[in-house]
Amino acid sequence: MLTTHETVAPVAASELMAPALVDRIQRRAVMVAVVLGVATIIGAVVEPEQFFRSYLVGYMMWLGATLGGLALLMMQYLTKGNWGFVLRRQLEAASRNVPLMALLFVPLAIAIWNHRLYPWLSSMSPEDAALPKFQQYLTVRGMLARAVVYFLVWFLLQFQLNRWGSWQDQRDEPDLLRSRRYQKLAGPGFILYALTITLAATDWVMSLDPHWYSTMFGLIIIVGQGIIAMSLCLLLNYGLRIYRPVSEMMQPLYWHDLGNLLLAMVMLFAYISFGQFLIIWSGNLPEEIEWYMNRLHGGWGVWASMIVLFHFAVPFFLLLMKWIKRRPERLVWIAALMFVMRYADLFWYTMPNFPAMAGLAATRGHFHYSWLDIVAPAALGGIWVAAFCRQLKKRPLYPIYDLLWPEVTKVRHGH
Repeated sequence: MLTTHETVAPVAASELMAPALVDRIQRRAVMVAVVLGVATIIGAVVEPEQFFRSYLVGYMMWLGATLGGLALLMMQYLTKGNWGFVLRRQLEAASRNVPLMALLFVPLAIAIWNHRLYPWLSSMSPEDAALPKFQQYLTVRGMLARAVVYFLVWFLLQFQLNRWGSWQDQRDEPDLLRSRRYQKLAGPGFILYALTITLAATDWVMSLDPHWYSTMFGLIIIVGQGIIAMSLCLLLNYGLRIYRPVSEMMQPLYWHDLGNLLLAMVMLFAYISFGQFLIIWSGNLPEEIEWYMNRLHGGWGVWASMIVLFHFAVPFFLLLMKWIKRRPERLVWIAALMFVMRYADLFWYTMPNFPAMAGLAATRGHFHYSWLDIVAPAALGGIWVAAFCRQLKKRPLYPIYDLLWPEVTKVRHGH
């Protein structure tokens, strides 16, 4: 068993706190949230239909940052990788935004209750009305009740993991207890997360077209959330790299590890997405193939080509190179690209379900873009980043008592 001297941070807790840059980021995020939040409210009054659509895209984006942090946190506890040591407090801070995302779900709950977002709630053919999924599952009360369950599960998982994480800053404990209790929760917790986010993505995104279904859709959302969280962590660590304690902890080896993880997620996302496309396209069933036809014509084909190029091909090629992954000033551009492309992918999944706005044919599949598609997600992002920075400042950036300190210290000194 490791001694207390070996498992305690070699510096004082005060030296492991977030630098002043986090305060500046928080203030700027608040400004963005206020200014763009007012613009979003105006948009909700002027264009309520477009507001709910744009809000859904932004909400799924920042829900991905929250739950992606929770998922990566549980994955780190299961794998015990050193990469998780340098990200753990950031992932915990992201996961503690679950209550915030529950609050921000209120506009979507209003849209569900008032039949403003999902077309099958307000108009349904007699044939659809006779189907069990519309009678028993896709109902207003069913969607809202399941949403309560989803947020309850996510809250309990992040609460317990963060509770144990805070203990690592307060007291040393036997290594056997520390390692096993996380794994006992992270194992079933990851299964619960995968199940609930799959159902949530089905309720909130896939049901926009109630006749289309894909058994791979939930996994696509899961991997996408991991990409969002990893990209945000890379962007944050790049900004903090010249400040202590990040300047001393983030060695080239860790940048390389995080780059490899991002590469793995990019490859997995592309594999699953192509597998979904191949199965549906080869099956050629009318209720399935129409979903892709709406996203490959009317301007959406260019958008899809952009996703293929910049969500997979370009980052895949660049992340194969070791000299890029070990240089944060280069890796950060790939992280920024992946973050933007996650928005593009969620937009591509969501918006073609709706008819074009005024001036175009009222049919699905016509490319259209609104100013709210930028303003609403950015406003939500300002709120999320401000809350994230507030959570990040509450604890040291690295756990004071941790089993990985001996290995991390060796890496820092180049042994």
